[in-house]
Amino acid sequence: MKVQGQSSRRTFPVSALLPLLLTLFWSAFSTAATNKVVELEIDGAIGVATSDYLKSGIEYAAEIDAELIIITMDTPGGLMKPMRGIVKDILASTVPVAAYVTPAGARADSAGTYILLACHIAAMTPTTHLGAATPVPLVNAPPQDDNEDNEEETDSAMDRKVMNDAVSYIRSLADRYGRNADWAELAVTEAATLTAAEALEQNVVEFVAADRSELLSMINGYDVEVAGESRELSTSDVEVEIFEPNWRIRLLTVISNPEIVLLLGLIGLYGLMYEGWNPGAIVPGVVGAICLLLAAYALQVLPVNYAGLALIIVGVGLMVAEAYAPSFGALGLGGITAFVFGAIIMFDSGVPGFGISYTFVIGLGFIFAVLLIWLLGYVLKLRRRGAVTGTESIVGGTATAMEDFVDAGKVWLEGEAWNARSQNPVTKDEQLIVTRLDGLTLYVEPAAMHELPDTE
Repeated sequence: MKVQGQSSRRTFPVSALLPLLLTLFWSAFSTAATNKVVELEIDGAIGVATSDYLKSGIEYAAEIDAELIIITMDTPGGLMKPMRGIVKDILASTVPVAAYVTPAGARADSAGTYILLACHIAAMTPTTHLGAATPVPLVNAPPQDDNEDNEEETDSAMDRKVMNDAVSYIRSLADRYGRNADWAELAVTEAATLTAAEALEQNVVEFVAADRSELLSMINGYDVEVAGESRELSTSDVEVEIFEPNWRIRLLTVISNPEIVLLLGLIGLYGLMYEGWNPGAIVPGVVGAICLLLAAYALQVLPVNYAGLALIIVGVGLMVAEAYAPSFGALGLGGITAFVFGAIIMFDSGVPGFGISYTFVIGLGFIFAVLLIWLLGYVLKLRRRGAVTGTESIVGGTATAMEDFVDAGKVWLEGEAWNARSQNPVTKDEQLIVTRLDGLTLYVEPAAMHELPDTE
């Protein structure tokens, strides 16, 4: 019995620990094999919402210790300040960042070129292009003649300052990873562009890949410098996680559209005006205030010409004046014209992706002009209508006789039966006009008497 007990103690621990050891081994193997790649997306104009989104995505990738960040890009450019913020976040990232211009036909123009050159890896899909990174204020700069005055000289000096700053900035980004800084300078000074094949040939990008899988295969084992240290990428077997923007960034993206801003502003103005004409309606006032606040917030992050905003306000004022003091369309037409030109001027910054459709502005101007004139006319009509309840609404009203009567009887008025008195005989269903109200008794006269023409 003792020998058997010893034999049992020798075999039991091994059989019990074996499943646990296998589980721990498999867990460790799985954890080591699942490197993550975080994918971010720039699709459209680069603005404040884009900067916030990329910043949060880069921070998330650092939190989960991702192997790589891929920024897929298809952008016409955007605002300079958000672009510089994105570049700073990329340069400070502890996770390698790859810019990938995709899908086929996509572009990384203007601000997109700066972002691509700031990334540790630059890649493109065939039939894409990049470049045209000239600062916007310089694109439409007027030609200078020999007799330019002091103001023109100041403008020219400012243009040169902006140009030199942009050239230095883009050259430093290109030099950081040994890319073609001379071409980068041409992208600023001459708005030069390159196709994917040309960019690869001229050492502007490192890879041309048909899709993401091919790109990951090509950069597997590629050495990059991150935070001053060389790192070899391992992307042969990775899990790609697409990072989605949160609700705040989604909201900012929507309201940063110039057409949405214009629509919100008009809804806000109309809501507050309607609340002013009809105190106590509550809903128009609340909706109007919210829309105006959202529009005001969006205007802070958009390139806006405030002379255009002033024209819009003047246009709305003229349309209001047309409803109060009809001028056979002169004020209304002037209001529509001021509104349309104001909207165009307000968003005519020349920044790619932040323009506004002329067709949308003209159509919106006519629709809201008609709506405003109708609304104001309706309100004025209601005010001229007089009382609709109480004694003032009963006297002068039309009642219907409920029976034949002489002197006293019953009539029907506003959904109720009333006691009535008349100096003339009344027949059933005859139309009667209320001439006086005494307590709960109506004094009436036949409506026919009021329709007879006066005779001498």
